[in-house]
Parts: sequence; C-alpha cells; structure tokens
Amino acid sequence: MKNHIHLIKLSVGTETVDDLAAWQEKKRVQTEDGFPRHVTRMWPKREPEILNGGSIFWVIKGVIQCRQKILRLDETSGADGVRRPSRTPSKFVSRGVAELTADGVVVRELPLGEWTSSYKAWLQRRMADDGAEWTSFTERHTERRVCFAF
Repeated sequence: MKNHIHLIKLSVGTETVDDLAAWQEKKRVQTEDGFPRHVTRMWPKREPEILNGGSIFWVIKGVIQCRQKILRLDETSGADGVRRPSRTPSKFVSRGVAELTADGVVVRELPLGEWTSSYKAWLQRRMADDGAEWTSFTERHTERRVCFAF
C-alpha cells in the first residue's frame, strides 16, 4: 500500500515474542471483540497513514523482533479525562492475515510468534489428520515475505 507509516514501540518487561503474545492473550489487555490493545498517551498525528497499512514493530530486548498490523485506532479516556488512543488488537492482528482470492486462500502474515517452518508443520499435520479444509498448499515465500496458498 502507498502512503503508510509504521510505529516502533518498546515492549517493556518482555523477554521474548512469546512473552508479548502471552501478555496480549490476557483478557484485561483485550478489547471487547477479543483483540489485544495497546494504550498510549498521545493520539497519532498521522492517523490516516497509520490506518492505510501501517504496523507496530515491537522492540524486545533492544531488537525489533516482531510486527503487528494496525487495523484501527480506538479512543479511550483516562481517569484524568485525557483522550488517548488505544491501539487495540482490534488494531493489532496477532492471529495472522489471510486473503480469499479467486484461486483460494493466501496467507501472507503468520500469527504473532509463529515461524514459517512450524506453521508449515501444522498445515501438514491438519492434512494428515483429515482435519483440514484444504487438500494441498504451495509455498511462495520471498526472503522478506511469507506466502502460503491453498
């Protein structure tokens, strides 16, 4: 997408991507629709560009270790009455991104903390156990992007 920007956020107190995922699974940090959320003090000045395909890149232990797509910005007010953005899981996608195309389903973003090899093994196990809705899949990855097609 054109005209989008990303955010970089420190994940304070987290040691691993799995720690971040576990924290985001807690009900107290989720929105009503079950997505994780992240509340900040300031509303982004470039909201349209963030919502046009932007992501949060999470810094864990001083290194950018994962990315989550921002789907929306929800407003919340603190006890002090100050308007704050809540980058909720409704804003973050931590469960992966799939697209329905004319040829089938294409997975272009894996769930938070999921590696390509483990996702592929899960797909193969589902097919072997007859628990899959698909009969085969292909891998169309690049060095920078994951892509499974069903």
